[in-house]
Amino acid sequence: MSRSVAVCAGVAAFALLALTGLAPPPAPPIDVELANAAYARSGADQNSAAQIITVPGVAGTVTVTRDDYSSTPGVKTLAAGSTNRDWATLVLLLAGFPLTDSNITVMTRWMRQENGPDDWWNRNNPLNNGWGSGGGSGFGSYDNLVTAAENAAEALHGVSGYSAIVAGFTSSAPTSVIEHAIWASPWAASHYANGAHWSYAPVPVISSPAGTW
Repeated sequence: MSRSVAVCAGVAAFALLALTGLAPPPAPPIDVELANAAYARSGADQNSAAQIITVPGVAGTVTVTRDDYSSTPGVKTLAAGSTNRDWATLVLLLAGFPLTDSNITVMTRWMRQENGPDDWWNRNNPLNNGWGSGGGSGFGSYDNLVTAAENAAEALHGVSGYSAIVAGFTSSAPTSVIEHAIWASPWAASHYANGAHWSYAPVPVISSPAGTW
């Protein structure tokens, strides 16, 4: 009986020893963990220091060049605007003239001399152009202001007596140069009294009624 007890005691001791061997090691004190973390960080700092990239000073002055771009108003855009300035711009556009402020200024002044600013769209013929309007001396009419602009552009290029006007608009000459060419041309039988009836006051921007374009 005592021998059985001894055997059992030995087995129990062996089992206890086995369990002790398999158990995980105790957790390290907190100060050890902090020390290890600090060491890891110092190692990372050392590694990162080896990867520093030096950028040349000129890199900050590098510029990127982009192409310039511009846009030109189209027929629909100008028709939607519906003003006398829009119509003047449309004539220049269709005639292939530069859309400069000086050219537009001359064109709006010219329109004012023909119909006045308050009803510049009269008979849908702002310049009283006889080309294609069926009015002979320029008192005809067009179906709409777009057609009127097309015919005005064609007339300027189609009549040799208007060549000086075309040259002035093409070069965007000073307003006085183009206006003298208009006075000297056969566009108006009166020749605008050689400029005596010409107004230099600012031309008000006025929209035409609905349906004129």
